Formats: sequence, structure tokens, C-alpha cells
Amino acid sequence: MNRTRIRKAVLPAGGLGTRFLPATKAQPKEMLPLIDKPAIQYIVEEAVKSGIESIMIVTGRNKRAIEDHFDKSVELEMALAAKGDGEMLDIVRGISNMADIYYIRQKEPLGLGHAVYSARHFIGDEPFAVLLGDDILISDPPCLRAMIDVYEQTGSSVVAVMQVPWEETEKYGIADFDAESGDRRIRGLVEKPPRGEAPSNWAVVGRYIFTPDIFRYLEKAAPGRGGEIQLTDSMQQMNAEQPMVAYPFHGRRYDIGDKFGFVQATVDLALERPDLADRVRAFLRQRLLGDE
Repeated sequence: MNRTRIRKAVLPAGGLGTRFLPATKAQPKEMLPLIDKPAIQYIVEEAVKSGIESIMIVTGRNKRAIEDHFDKSVELEMALAAKGDGEMLDIVRGISNMADIYYIRQKEPLGLGHAVYSARHFIGDEPFAVLLGDDILISDPPCLRAMIDVYEQTGSSVVAVMQVPWEETEKYGIADFDAESGDRRIRGLVEKPPRGEAPSNWAVVGRYIFTPDIFRYLEKAAPGRGGEIQLTDSMQQMNAEQPMVAYPFHGRRYDIGDKFGFVQATVDLALERPDLADRVRAFLRQRLLGDE
């Protein structure tokens, strides 16, 4: 059965980043660097490696730095060329040529559901991906690529999930499905259930594939938890009428919306860099073990 190819993605980036104040007072949280690359670039790279061609980034006030980062920088390229730094010149040019990137401003931070709905004219009548910037997912193939494969097999919306400790389920959207039997159809979704009330410990981890039908539900959505338009509420309504399936993700996940998660990602990524790994490993050994 021929299905419309997934070629578009939405990246919500309109949040205020209050958990990282004061660093995010004048700088988008999405531009905080993991070593020498802003967090949002990791998300865009995953999308591109997964076959996405066009990306809509939903921004807000004080987010202009995101647009500048993915734009062509003539002055910088000229300066690098004059220095003869061909390697860095290629890197800088590559950033502006990764994909066709578009922007729309979310005038108020009214929730994830509202951010996704803001991209409806860009998406049109096509299936599409949503990638959240707080989740850095490391796997081969990329998580989104594997989810696209699931969509192509099933034609259903796909939600990435990962097991978390039961005592942490209240922090996440939780998907209820029969993981033991291999039937991945989602029976229900609940946003941040109170402790002890989660139907499973499979947490939604910031990657989604939706058919365009999701916009019908978002259009009618009322403010939910926190007075925001919750994406999970519309997903629950949509799931009652057409199947959604879970994609269990088994790679590495970093929640960089959390300070400790941000530190974890920075350390692990540094340990994978040939130019940093030995020095970082020696520094950690010295700090933790007191070795000279």
C-alpha cells in the first residue's frame, strides 16, 4: 500500500526555558551548547538523518538566535575563508544547508498542543513528525527513522516511548499498551499521572509521527493541565477513533530540559569526542578518585 512519504517535521521551540534561568533570560534554551553545538542542532540533525526535508520551528519572543544560527552567515564565512580554515568553513556552511527551515512565532506560550497546531498550514494534508528539543536521543538508526519505518508499515500515528522508573512516571506523559504481547497499539495516554496512578511505566519521549487528522482534535482542544493546550489530550481523543502505535526506544536518552540531564549529556558527548575524550576521562578520574 502506497503511503504519503513523511518529509516535514515540526520543532516546538517557543517555551520560556524557566528551569535554566538566569542563563535563558536573554538566550533561547534551545541554543544552550552541548560542548560546541547548540542543543537544537542535534534535533535538526536527527530529523535530516531520518529523511526529513522541510522543518518548521515554532518560536517565540527572544528566539531570534535560532534563526540566525541556521541562516547563512556571509561575514563569518568570509572571515574563515580568509584564515584558510576550510574545515570550520565547511561546518558553518553545512549548518545553513542541512534542510529547508521555516519559522512561525507562537505569540503566547500556550502549550505543546498549541505549538503543533500553529504549524498546520505548513503541514497541509500530509503525515509529519514532531521532535521536542528537550530530548536528545542517540541510536542507530535514529529514533525518528525507525518510527518512520513503523508508520510506513502501519499507516498509523506513532509515539516513541521508553521505560522509566515507576517513581518517575508522574513527570511524563504515559502510554498504556501491551508491551509483553508485542501488540503496540496504544490503549490510552495520560499526562503526568499522580504518583501511583500511572497505567504503565512507558513514558513518551519527545518523538511523534502524526497523520494530519491530529489538527482536527487540536482545533477543538480546550486548555487542560496548567491552563495550556495539551498535545496529550488531543492524542487521547484521536486514539479513541483511529489507532496509534507505540515505538519502544532502546537507545540513549538525555533530558536536557533538566539540569542534571544536561550535565549527563555534556559529559557523555565529550567522552565520545576524539579531541576531548582522553582529557575528560583523566579529569573525571582525578576528581572522583583523587588519582594524580
